[in-house]
Amino acid sequence: MNANPLLELEGLPRFDEIRAEHVAPAIDQLLAEARAAVAAVTANSAAPNWDNVEGPLTDATERLGIAWNAVYHLNSVLNMEGMRDAFNAALPKVSLFGTELGQNLELFAKYQALRAAGDFDAWPQARKTVIENALRDFRLAGAELPDAQKARYVEVSTRMSELSAKFSENVQDATDAWVKIIADEAELAGVPDDARAMFAAMAEADGKEGFKLTLQFPCYFPVMQYADKRELRAEVYEAYAKRASEFGLPAQDNTPIMREKLALAREEANLLGFASYGQLSLATKMAESPEQVIAFLRDLAVRAKPYAAQDRAELEAFARETLGLATLEAWDIAYASEKLREQRYAFSEQELKQYFPEPKVLDGLFGVVKTLYGVDIRKAEAKVWHDDVDYFEIVKDGELIGGFYLDLYAREGKRPGAWMADVFGRRAKAGKVQKPVAFLTCNFTRPVGDKPALFTHDEVITLFHEFGHGLHHLLTRVDELGVSGISGVEWDAVELPSQFMENFCWEWDVLQGMTAQVDSGEPLPKLLFDKMIAAKNFQNGMMTVRQLEFSLFDMRMYHEMAPDGDWMALLEAVRDEVAVNRPPAYNRFPNSFSHIFGGGYAAGYYSYKWAEVLSADAYAAFEEAGGANPETGARFWNEILAVGGSRPALESFRAFRGRDPEIDALLRHGGMVEAVH
Repeated sequence: MNANPLLELEGLPRFDEIRAEHVAPAIDQLLAEARAAVAAVTANSAAPNWDNVEGPLTDATERLGIAWNAVYHLNSVLNMEGMRDAFNAALPKVSLFGTELGQNLELFAKYQALRAAGDFDAWPQARKTVIENALRDFRLAGAELPDAQKARYVEVSTRMSELSAKFSENVQDATDAWVKIIADEAELAGVPDDARAMFAAMAEADGKEGFKLTLQFPCYFPVMQYADKRELRAEVYEAYAKRASEFGLPAQDNTPIMREKLALAREEANLLGFASYGQLSLATKMAESPEQVIAFLRDLAVRAKPYAAQDRAELEAFARETLGLATLEAWDIAYASEKLREQRYAFSEQELKQYFPEPKVLDGLFGVVKTLYGVDIRKAEAKVWHDDVDYFEIVKDGELIGGFYLDLYAREGKRPGAWMADVFGRRAKAGKVQKPVAFLTCNFTRPVGDKPALFTHDEVITLFHEFGHGLHHLLTRVDELGVSGISGVEWDAVELPSQFMENFCWEWDVLQGMTAQVDSGEPLPKLLFDKMIAAKNFQNGMMTVRQLEFSLFDMRMYHEMAPDGDWMALLEAVRDEVAVNRPPAYNRFPNSFSHIFGGGYAAGYYSYKWAEVLSADAYAAFEEAGGANPETGARFWNEILAVGGSRPALESFRAFRGRDPEIDALLRHGGMVEAVH
């Protein structure tokens, strides 16, 4: 066994042993091995074939990838001493290697020779797709650029990786930095008992009396949704809205990072022959052009905005007449919405939450997956990075399919949000198949006292969403790493399996198996379920135009706006077009929009709505067959999940549905069917 756990790459990583000092030597060694493998492949004078080009390259780069995935993940979920510095020191080295690989003309020639081979058309589909994707990626990495432009491309892409990491760090640091201690419990009037207990436990953990408020979402949202004291809501909202901006610490201000990243994104696109980063982004997606995306979003906005305006008018009238609020401010919306929901549907999110204790929710989720795909999910042994984490295996007919780590609770030092990432993918090597393993990460409220964690229905939906991504990774049957699971899937189709899974959170049969009132153990009553369904599309118009606002802002900024342009002015113009809720002038939402500045969604945030059309239409196939059932589940597995990225997503959708996708199901599910006419 190696002294450095990051170099022990057989089996599951030893997460409990990995320390910051392991990063540099492991990454340096694995980079050296990968470069040596590239040199050996390019020096080989034998006629190029799969086994002397793609095979050895995948071996070497996969070893690096597994170690880097572990480092990247630990840096995202732990406040480990020295890890951030170690990650930031290694990041440019890893980015540089990726760029070198993409610009290696000798390697490019090998892949061109593979594509030109006389028997190429007879290859298995997955292998053909790997080669086609590789040739595209060489071109998008600047392989065909003149040497001077190649060197500049390296500088640009390396710097963009560094800026993305720094953006996310600043959001995390700004989120963690704000703390408010409340001594008088009366200040928290309206906030549910379990949230208050969590605030008290957090204060006690810091050696303080009273209640500790933070900007972590499980703390932030209960205040916004339930706190009767308007001044408290306004104070917490303002702190949240100003994160990582010029209003806070200069070291945490993302403004200069955003400016530099926008300039570099445009420069990268121009180097590769694209007019904008929006065009470059779509080179690997289903959508054909930024104009097509913008037209899609605007069309949806025209359909949704009348419903959104009606939602806003109803909320304003309720706030004025029932809550005595002459104006409806940004910090009032969640509060007034919850009160209106309670009045209109006679239930609250808090009441509903009591029926979703964590163990029952997980049992229900695993039960749905068993119904659909005939697989069993069982807890298993693995080395983990925190006591919060569990490891599970997926088994079918006694055979191991894959595994996943589940890290559900918010904590300081953990990046906000929810995501799925791969530990490693499915791949045939050395005469056997490596089974895929995933990370599933959320930021839910942790258990308080002797009760299990209680999830809101929105959190349950988030869990199902991320598990859908996980199943896409884990249930693949493709043995070529480059297109197994989610690898190689177009970015605007990758949300199909995740958003598809969300639908089952609204099925009576499913909820019967995943609910138990935390004190009585009784399942969700039918009366409460009926109220939930009645309220399902409550304010869906407002929520839809909010997502369209983000999506249009993202695409228009990366496609239309000059890099030195005013993104706040652009955002206001987008809001003029689609929004019904306007935040105060101090709101700096873009400064914490990690999806498009710190993650992979730059000029790609529209993917959520694009894929929602696909997922709603795919789920309609189950509705037509009476709900969750193994027959339709088997077809979804075979045609969508199993094939991974080995063929275009549109082909996979057609194979499952028998036709092209249609928007009708999305509008129907969202209660906007009249807008079709």
